[in-house]
Amino acid sequence: MPNYTFETVKVSFPAPFVAHVELNRPKKLNAINDAMWADIGSVFNTLRDDPEVRAIVLSGSGRCFSSGIDLFSLNLPVVPDDASRTAFKIRPHLKALQDSLTAIELCDKAVVAAIHGPCIGGGIDITSACDIRYASKDAYFSVKEVDIGMAADVGTLQRLPKVVGNISWIRELCLTGRNFNADEALTYGFISKLLPDPEKVLAEALATATLIAEKSPVASIGTKHLLNYSRDHTVQEGLNYTMAWNMVMLTSPDLPTAASANMQKKKAVFAKL
Repeated sequence: MPNYTFETVKVSFPAPFVAHVELNRPKKLNAINDAMWADIGSVFNTLRDDPEVRAIVLSGSGRCFSSGIDLFSLNLPVVPDDASRTAFKIRPHLKALQDSLTAIELCDKAVVAAIHGPCIGGGIDITSACDIRYASKDAYFSVKEVDIGMAADVGTLQRLPKVVGNISWIRELCLTGRNFNADEALTYGFISKLLPDPEKVLAEALATATLIAEKSPVASIGTKHLLNYSRDHTVQEGLNYTMAWNMVMLTSPDLPTAASANMQKKKAVFAKL
């Protein structure tokens, strides 16, 4: 069993093959400090390699998903009187932060975000890297970095336009830093389900993760991988890559086993018609 003990995230296993990861700094509204950056990367890299996990729910403990970057822990490396060498030190620092959240996207297992309360700044960076996003009615969002004098730099500006597709709306949010509520997030497609309260959004996310976990991991892992690849390449490149991928994956015994089970279900349904 891998070690799932972390300082700022909590991991549980509420259903077979399902992991639940909670951002766990509730007294700080799950503000992202240095430890949380590292823990997010570590936990998703560990979950990626755990054969007992097939789907993941990501939520925030306490009153919200995340209030964003912990400004009190924002320590950029500095070389006195040398802007160039300072820049050289900042670059790997930012790369490490980016890699921590990219671990969510590169995790082979589907990640369902269950969002409640504020999801601000870094919270958007995190949820943009997830595969599926649900939110409760009390959720609200903001791409807040512009209000603290910076451009978002760990994933929002790269992923959010591809998640939503409405470039005018995305640019408005990123350039103004204004709040948008869960209804607006649903209207524009940032979330795909809106639930009445935090308990129901978590229950729905767990139900979806459980359904995914019941599928063949060969099928679900391949589906996520190919969706990510195709998002970043042309249609023909995606088709060619999928052909190469499935040349191997179609030989899995999971295919005839799942196909046979599905055929039995169809027969049962049609028999009732």
